[in-house]
This record gives sequence, C-alpha cells and structure tokens, in this order.
Amino acid sequence: MSALRVQEMSAEMNLEIIYQGSNLALDISSSDINRPGLQLYGYFEYFDQDRVQILGKVEWSYLSSLSPEERRVKLENFFSRYFPCLIIAWDLEVFPEIIEYAKKYDRTVLRTPLHTTKVMYNVINYLDEKLAPQVRLHGVLVEVYGIGIFITGSSGVGKSETALELVKRGHRLIADDLVQIKQIAGNQLIGEAPEVLKYFIEIRGVGIIDVKTLYGVGAIKDSMEIDMVIHLEDWQEGKYYDRLGLENEMMDIMDVAVPKVTIPVMPGRNLSIIIETAARNHREKIMGYNAAQAFVDKVYQITTNQAAQEEEEMEK
Repeated sequence: MSALRVQEMSAEMNLEIIYQGSNLALDISSSDINRPGLQLYGYFEYFDQDRVQILGKVEWSYLSSLSPEERRVKLENFFSRYFPCLIIAWDLEVFPEIIEYAKKYDRTVLRTPLHTTKVMYNVINYLDEKLAPQVRLHGVLVEVYGIGIFITGSSGVGKSETALELVKRGHRLIADDLVQIKQIAGNQLIGEAPEVLKYFIEIRGVGIIDVKTLYGVGAIKDSMEIDMVIHLEDWQEGKYYDRLGLENEMMDIMDVAVPKVTIPVMPGRNLSIIIETAARNHREKIMGYNAAQAFVDKVYQITTNQAAQEEEEMEK
C-alpha cells in the first residue's frame, strides 16, 4: 500500500479538489479502479474498497433520475463504505448530497473535465507508476540510438566519463551515479534519476557538471526503459571474455532478466564507440538478426563444403 498525497495527485493529474478529507494522503494499494454503478443501486457484494471510484455520465444520470430522498439513501449507503477517493468525470455537477456525505464520512472527492474512459486510462497509468515496486542501483543510465543502457561497474572504472562522451556524440543522459528503477507492467523496468541528482554528472578532477546547461535539453531525458546492461570492468589478464557474442549473459533486476554485456576496460579502448556498437547490435537482435550466429553459421557452411570437396577428391 502506498500513501499518495491529495495535493500532489490533483496537481499532477489536473484534478479539482471538491472536498478533501482529513487525511492529506490517500492509502491506495492497487491501480485497479471501479465504476460504482452497482454500488449506487445497492449491490455491495464483491465491492473492492481499496479501489479509486470513478463516477461518469451513466452513474450521474442514474442519480439524477432518483428523487432527492432516494438519492440521499443511495449516496449515504455508498459513502458509508470506505474507498480512497471519488473522481467525477466530465466536469459533471456535484450533487449537494455528495458533499454532505463526503464530509460526514471523511471521503475525498475530486473532479476532472475529461471523459470517463480517458479518466480511467489516466488514473490506471498514474497509479501503475506511483505504486510500482522500485529499487535504487549504482550506475549510469543513458539512451543510445533509442536503447536504454544501464552502465554498471566499480567506482572509478569510467562510467560517468563514458556517459559524458556519449552525450557529446549526440546521445542522452537519464541518470548518473544512482538510478531509481521502477518495475511497471510486470517486466518493464523504467529508470530515472533521483530528483536531487537529475541532469548532473560527477567527473573526477572537474567536479559536478550540469549536462542540461552545458549541452542543452536535447542531451537529457527524464526516464527511460532499461533494455540492456553494460558492465565495465578493468581488464584482467587470463580471464575469459566472450569474443564472438554467442553467450547470452543476463542480469536480474527485480526478478526481470535483462541482457548484459561485459566490456573489459584498458588503455586505448574507445568505450563510447563500443557502447554505440553494442546498442546497434542489440537492436539487430531484437529485429531478428544475430551477427555472431550468422558468422558461426557461415564458418560452419564453409567448413562443411570444404570437407565435402576433400572427400570427393579422395574418392576420385
């Protein structure tokens, strides 16, 4: 369950506060929403009290068709049950009874000019993001050719310097040093910078620089889905490094397996160009072409043909 501040939610979703209960924050545990037509009629079996309630034209028309006495009974019966808040769509008129029972039972009532379907869509997306499980990991997040790359590695290996070089080459920075990652829709990982670190990079020997100020708004991005992980590590003599690219290494982030590439760092290696190439190669794999596998298949075909020719010559 997460506590969402009413003022923050209303500002971010452009909602008018008709009445705010005594709680400054709403306890919401699910992004699911409910149209309370059946509840206004009087059917409360299976009523999920943890859902945000959306009142649209259908519910409003039903309430309008009732006599004032019947409407009071229906609305009091509804407001007496707990729910986080009620959002009224279409900028519909707020019945006086709604205000009365919102005050009596301490319920928050909001209103929006959007039509019901749009309200439902916006609320679900908003709550999906706000209620998403999240974790903070050390690293750098950049967008390279539309691919979200999470760069990891030990302190001092060159993550920030590489990110800065990528920015100079026309790519975009999302976060440096600390990446806040949210898990949305099951297996989608969205990374962003904590507010205090947004747009800043620390370069040893230079200090803190503001990428947005130095390179413009085109050099930064607020959030990005993480498509792959590139791990930088100091070159270790004798350690095996994949030279063909056939090994499918993965990194587990919040139970989501993300493709991972390990790049050894040593003097003379241009990491920004290597990362650009890795991003392009990843896009090709997504589109169904694997250069490493194509190379192996080609070598196998040539070897097979040569063996067949040698066998024919021996038979002659």
